[in-house]
Parts: sequence; C-alpha cells; structure tokens
Amino acid sequence: MINFLKGIIVGIGGVSPGLSGSVLLVIFGLYEKCIEAIGTIFKDFKKNVLFLIPLMSGFLIGVLLFSKIVSYLLEYHEMYTRYAFLGLVIGTIPLFNKEVKKHGFNKKYYLITFAAFIIGLLLLFMNKNLIGTVEHLNFIQSILLGLAVAASTIVPGVDSAVILSSLGLYEIYVNSLSNLNFEVLIPAGIGLGFGAIFISYGINKLIKNYYTLTFSLIFGLFIAIIPSVLNSSCYLGYNIESFISILLAIIGFFISYFLGKLKKSDEDYF
Repeated sequence: MINFLKGIIVGIGGVSPGLSGSVLLVIFGLYEKCIEAIGTIFKDFKKNVLFLIPLMSGFLIGVLLFSKIVSYLLEYHEMYTRYAFLGLVIGTIPLFNKEVKKHGFNKKYYLITFAAFIIGLLLLFMNKNLIGTVEHLNFIQSILLGLAVAASTIVPGVDSAVILSSLGLYEIYVNSLSNLNFEVLIPAGIGLGFGAIFISYGINKLIKNYYTLTFSLIFGLFIAIIPSVLNSSCYLGYNIESFISILLAIIGFFISYFLGKLKKSDEDYF
C-alpha cells in the first residue's frame, strides 16, 4: 500500500512543471529498485512485476486524477501554483544530495555535478525547437518519439518538456495525448516500452558500477531544470499576491522534505 501511495505522488510529479517523477523516486529511495525491476524484468519476472504493479498503478492514477487539476491551477492561478511547485522542487534538493553522497563523495564529483548543471542549462535555454516543430509523424518517427519520452522520463533531472521541445516533438506529443491519436500513440507506446526496458537496463548497470558518478551527473541536470518552474508571470512585487506565493513556496518546501522522509518506511521492501 505504501508504494501505491508513493506511486500516486510520483504521478503528480510527472504532470507538474519542473517536478520530475523520477526525482521523487530517488527521494523515496525507490529509483534504483524501480530501474532494476524494469531493466531486469525477465530475469525474475514474478518478483519484478509484483514490485512494479502497485507503484505503476499509483503512478497512472496520479497522472489521470491530477493532470486536469494541475492544468486548471496553471490556467487560473498560475503564479501561486508555480511558486508552490518551486518550493516542492527545492525541498527535494537536500534529500537528493544525501542520495548522491550515499556511497562516498569527493571534490572531483563537485566538478562533474557543475558540468552537468551547465549542460542542463544549455539544454534548457536552447530548446526553442532546434530542428523545427514536427507536425506529422510516420510509424518510425512515432516509435522514436516513444524512445525520447522513455529516456527523458526515466533519467532524473531531465525534463521531458525540454527534451521534446528541443526535438520539435512536444506539441504533437501533447496533442496526440489530448486527442487520443492512436496512429501516433500506439507506435510511440511500443517505443516507450522497449526504451524503458533498455534504458533502465543501462542505467541500472551504471548505478551498480559508477553510483556516485551517475548520480552526480543526474543531480547537476536536476538543479539546472529548476528555473523552468517559473516564467514571466511569476514576478514578485510588494503585494499580497507575492506574499501568498512566497508562503506557498515555503509550504511546498516542507511538504517535499517531509515526503522524502517516507523512504525509510520501505528501505527493505525489495
């Protein structure tokens, strides 16, 4: 049950601006377990599936229940919503930092984290449709869309919107979901499924052999996407709206930090 509830929270993170679901998995102490279960799903099929079912079920419910709520809040209360999400994102930093340093850390990893941070910023500010907006996809291109979604979803700190926008695929991806365009969604789902298995397998190998290096890179990328939470509508002034926004950010920070403490309850679950 605890993994089901965490899955719901991860699903909310998946539809929230700047708040990555995979980052929440890291904070909950479930990322490595989830990646290993997906990447080696056929090695111990029953055990892996039993672990993934409650987590993925919660994730789907979180996405379905809260995607419209998040869209509504962003449309009618954008400034409040974005500052609340900013607090939630910042609240994950101390816990993420502990995960990075769990198996040893020295000065060279600060440089690696900083390099990843710079790369992340470049991706963030150079994502204005680098190859132009794609309006139509064939079967192979739709599969590649699924692979891109898998990669940007599985790797913590990589914002799906940023990556898909850079490839000119974000609009057609969102439109296909909202209009249930199965001509795109079915092959994209195939690419997503295969991508999730193979990418998870690769990351699982990296984590097992180069834990601190891998998470240092991920941590740098994660910090780089934080500015994307806010936009031009989030200007602070001397008014009640700004005061409420800052208060919501503070509340979001403590909520996020508290949720991270929940990881202790199932460290030995899997």
